[in-house]
This record gives sequence, C-alpha cells and structure tokens, in this order.
Amino acid sequence: MFKVEDLRYKYHNNKEDVIRGISFEIKEGEIFGFLGPSGAGKSTTQKILIKILEDFRGNISYNGKDITKFGNDFYEEIGVSFEMPIHFTKMTCMENVNFFLRLYKKNADVEKLLKRVGLWESKDMMVGEFSKGMKIRLNIVRALLNEPKMLFLDEPTNGLDPANAMILKDMIREFREAGGTVFITSHIMADVDQLCDRVAFIVNGEIKEIDSPRNLKIRYGNRSLKLEYKEKNKTVLKEFPMDGIGKNEEFLTLLQTKEVETIHSGETTLEDIFIKVTGVNLRDESE
Repeated sequence: MFKVEDLRYKYHNNKEDVIRGISFEIKEGEIFGFLGPSGAGKSTTQKILIKILEDFRGNISYNGKDITKFGNDFYEEIGVSFEMPIHFTKMTCMENVNFFLRLYKKNADVEKLLKRVGLWESKDMMVGEFSKGMKIRLNIVRALLNEPKMLFLDEPTNGLDPANAMILKDMIREFREAGGTVFITSHIMADVDQLCDRVAFIVNGEIKEIDSPRNLKIRYGNRSLKLEYKEKNKTVLKEFPMDGIGKNEEFLTLLQTKEVETIHSGETTLEDIFIKVTGVNLRDESE
C-alpha cells in the first residue's frame, strides 16, 4: 500500500532532521506496527503519510502512485484515529457522525458501527458528556465512516477498559481480514504483539529494526528451556540449552521422573526488545 524511500523531514524551526532517511513498505492486507519512544518521529511519519505534512524529502508512493500527485480523493481511501479524540462537544454523537459522513462519497453502516462499539444507546447524548473511553470509541467509528482501504491508528486502545479494548482489537482484525491495511502506533506492547504482522522500531528518526514480532522474539531471545519441578517439597529450577534438547539425557530423565510444574522457553517479550532497541523503558514513558 505504501512504499517509503529515504524519507527525511525537518520542521522549520529545527536545525536538524527529525526523520533521517527511513525506508520501509506497508504491504496490502497487513497490520504494520510503528514503535518508538516519545520524540522518535512516529507522529511526524504518520502525518507525512496522511498528507498533513508535505515538505518532505524522499519518495512515498501509495498503491504505486506518488503521494504528492493525489488530491482530496486520497482521503476517500484512508481513515485516521488520532490519539487525542477530537469531536464537537456541543453536538450529539449522531450529529458528529452525520457531519463527517457528508465529507465522503462512500458511507459505512453507522448503526452497525455504533452498536459494535457500544455507543448506539448514547447516540443522542452530547459528546461533551462522554467519558474519555466513549470519545475514543467514537474516534474509531469516525475513522471507519468512509469504509477506508487504509487505516491509521494512533494509540487506539489507550484509555479503554479491557472489554472495550478487546472489541476494538477484534474490529481491527476483521478490517484486515476483509482486505484492509492498518498502520498502528502504540506503547501497549501486548496489543502490538497480538495484532501486528510486522513492526518497525524508530529511534531518533532512524529505523533500527523491522520484522515480525515472532522473528524479533526469536532473534533477541535466549535459546534455552527452563524447567521447574518438585523435589522434596521444594521447587527446583533447571535451565537447558535449546539445541539438542531432544537428546539431553538429564532433561529427558527429569521429564520422566519428576513432578514437572512449568516449562518455559527463553523467548523474550516485545517490551524487552523495545528497551534493548530504543534504550527507553516503557514504564518511564507512560509516567
């Protein structure tokens, strides 16, 4: 869907580029995660891809066409959900929806969308009276009003309770299964791990890693197995190298003779990988 080559960008009041020659592709029908610490260039890159920022250097194509050659027809095919919900607070939920519907040639089934995110019963309620979570859910509805082919989601589940976050993640998967493509930024690594086909890590305007979550966890993980078993009413932990594990006599003997409690591989987490690649702890980022 998108091909980005040697992308560079500098804000007018900056001396140096904030995006420093990044290149990547977003494949049709995939969920592509874009991760990095605050100030790394995530939002700037997204704003360039959705044509809010245009004074970039490098090449960007959308569906094989130079992005600079598109007019307003470009927005018929994309949907955007910004991290901070932006609505008309002195209008009702449905008045907000109808206002934005008129901007597009193609319209989605509004009732179906609002029911899916649990807002149908609140459609006549002033948005100013909505909770933060309700505003976030309305944000997602707005992003889907034109039945886009490409969806940009910035921290989509931030501020949602687990039940509504699960509904949203299911909607994202269904969008992808129906042929849609998703570009997502998030600091919630569990969401990224569950949703994304590939992820890119950007640090100081440069991409440091691009791969599937699985491949990254294998690459950064420890090839070992940890075995916990009971012995004389105590839990004993043993660690074995993954290579040749099927012929490791001590490991096989323990499996056959001991009361095994747990077996864990040395697979790391995306949060650990984020810290290794970016040097930033996500817990510090959220504070």
